[in-house]
Amino acid sequence: MRESKDFLRTIVEEDLKSGKYREVITRFPPEPNGFPHIGHAKSICINFGIASDYHGHCNLRMDDTNPTKEDTQYVEALKDAVEWLGFDWGNNVFFTSDYFPKLYDYATQLIKMGKAYVDSLTEEEIRQYRGTVTQAGKRSKYGDRSIEENLDLFERMKKGEFKDGEHVLRARIDMSAANMKMRDPLLYRIRHAHHFRAGDEWSIYPMYDFAHCLADYIEGISHSICTLEFENNRDIYDWVLDTLGLTMSRPYQYEFARLGINYTVMSKRKLLELVKGGQVSGWDDPRMPTIAGYRRRGYTAESILNFCDQIGIAKANSMVDVAQLEFCIRDDLNTKVPRVMCVLDPLKVTIENYNGSEEIDASYYPHDVPKEGSRKLPFSREIYIERDDFIENPPKGYFRLTPKQPVRLRHAYIISCKEIIKDANGNVTEIKAEYYPESKSGSDTSSIKIKSAIQWVSAKEAKAVEVRLYDRLFANEAPEGVEDINPDSLKVIKNALIEPAVITDRLDERFQFERQGYFYADPTLYTDENPVFNKIVSLKDSWSKKRKVIPEVLISKIPKVQIDGEVVPMSEAEQALFDKYTGELKLNSEIANTLARDKNLSSFYEEALKQLDSPVGLANIVSNEVARELKVREVSQLKFNAKQISELVKMVDDETISSKIAKQVFEQMAKSGENPIQIVETKGLIQINDPSKILPIIDEVIAKNPDNVAKFKAGNGKLLGFFVGQVLKTTGGKANPKIVNELVVEKLKS
Repeated sequence: MRESKDFLRTIVEEDLKSGKYREVITRFPPEPNGFPHIGHAKSICINFGIASDYHGHCNLRMDDTNPTKEDTQYVEALKDAVEWLGFDWGNNVFFTSDYFPKLYDYATQLIKMGKAYVDSLTEEEIRQYRGTVTQAGKRSKYGDRSIEENLDLFERMKKGEFKDGEHVLRARIDMSAANMKMRDPLLYRIRHAHHFRAGDEWSIYPMYDFAHCLADYIEGISHSICTLEFENNRDIYDWVLDTLGLTMSRPYQYEFARLGINYTVMSKRKLLELVKGGQVSGWDDPRMPTIAGYRRRGYTAESILNFCDQIGIAKANSMVDVAQLEFCIRDDLNTKVPRVMCVLDPLKVTIENYNGSEEIDASYYPHDVPKEGSRKLPFSREIYIERDDFIENPPKGYFRLTPKQPVRLRHAYIISCKEIIKDANGNVTEIKAEYYPESKSGSDTSSIKIKSAIQWVSAKEAKAVEVRLYDRLFANEAPEGVEDINPDSLKVIKNALIEPAVITDRLDERFQFERQGYFYADPTLYTDENPVFNKIVSLKDSWSKKRKVIPEVLISKIPKVQIDGEVVPMSEAEQALFDKYTGELKLNSEIANTLARDKNLSSFYEEALKQLDSPVGLANIVSNEVARELKVREVSQLKFNAKQISELVKMVDDETISSKIAKQVFEQMAKSGENPIQIVETKGLIQINDPSKILPIIDEVIAKNPDNVAKFKAGNGKLLGFFVGQVLKTTGGKANPKIVNELVVEKLKS
């Protein structure tokens, strides 16, 4: 059981303690009209996770009440997704269609009670009669039909005597209800369509609001958990069960915020348009936000589960940065997968002073990964390097191979350029090079100073592979559909070369191609004759550099609450806050969007701003740390206030504490409600800025890592982060990172 409980788990615990239910039974009830996407993954995790936490069970139920859109392939895709994510629905998959006879009986019961009637208005007339938010509706003239007439018409509807749309069955509730969902909602409609399970037995099909609550009741569901767009439907849910007298151990509906991710479309209707329109190869196209797409691209179930756990369960809608999902897959693969070399754009290098061949023993894993394993790298006179790892006239700061600058071949030797061979058009076709025999990696006795190491493959032994470079499917943060497709979302490289062990040994299906990213052997396209690798994700978030402020034309399209695939714009008040935050206060658009759309967060932020003029610093902590707390408790339950948060941020601004220490202090504040200044003083967390106190620690770290010192001085600049990290770790994060970085560089270069 997790330590911090979200509001749903709090409800479940209270219900169990009070004896309201003896067992927790939830359900995941998707409509089988498309492949499940990443938003469904969140719902799967919530429903199956809560059932598991409280030793209950979760039903997998297909809400198959619309025969015109549903299909067996979607049922199988849903089952496959749940199973792949690691959840078990037991022995049965439930179908709402199995309950059609029982649902028909319940509808007949409502008619006999005078609580339902057959209406013959057209669809447009029904819409007009419903009224508006400020104007009450009026009941159809057909609402006065007798019980006998309604029963007769409803039975004839069932027998297929009427055309589609000729009649509907409606509940008789209140045409002046403030909740417009309660203005005589539709219960059944006529559909002359073949059902993929029920065949042609039925000519009428129940509406979601009627079927869902009754299916929950029939299955003995205790907690019916759904997304926020169904909040207003809860009144119908309760009305149906209460009116029918189904009150013993009945289920109750609870809503949570659905998942919204930037650069992503999660409307199944729009995703289906992409599939049918040929913009993608299918529901499992590795660019699609479907679970099948992520799986084929190479995402692991663990990474998606971690992502769903990190974003938590909230009561208010917000937008999650897709970079957070990408971080989760990087974080999962970083210590798992072997690191190998692949050249995507080969440039031939002939090492003129090297004769013969050898095999170099190279580890699959870096020194800081707790895994063992190595392979033999064939090395020969002719090799291939990445084309952009050589530049004839390099810009400042270029540390790879140039006519005047040597470079290390990863795991092998240092080489230098002696001659450049070009074709008739002036394109470089080959590099003549020489190597330094004493410079072999691991036993380098040369005095040559190099600043970079590059990947390579032996020309004779390298294996040709096809590499598919996938990027985000949409170019805009708030995409609408086909018009926002990223034209560079797929690049196919046919002539990439990879070290032979990857193909011959098949050590793994996922690899880190050094300096390129993480890749996965495509489960659909990969063959021994044509190995195909999909790029899962880059090594770093390359999009962060491309991201710009959202154009005003898109600002109003950022989802707040999504209903039936449509996007609801910001309210005027929210838009005003967003404009203020991005304009006057200079916040980035994602943080501004998070704050503006959540009344509790924006109120907290505004109160903190009154205490401290630090818009960016306050926004960062409110939109992340404070927002995380509000996912599991109400504002009144917080043990800290805006004034204390401003005091915490001020200490960071004044460099009294580091940002890392600030997170530790916040965690203590959230638990105890203590003043941040008091926490810092009591625990001695004040930032160390005095070089005389930091230098001895740096000397100690350097003395303990002579091998890494040698590698750094040999050109491995990435090890700077290792030394800085070790110093910060030794000081418990209290040392000023900027000062540490400057002092470490100075020490290592001396």
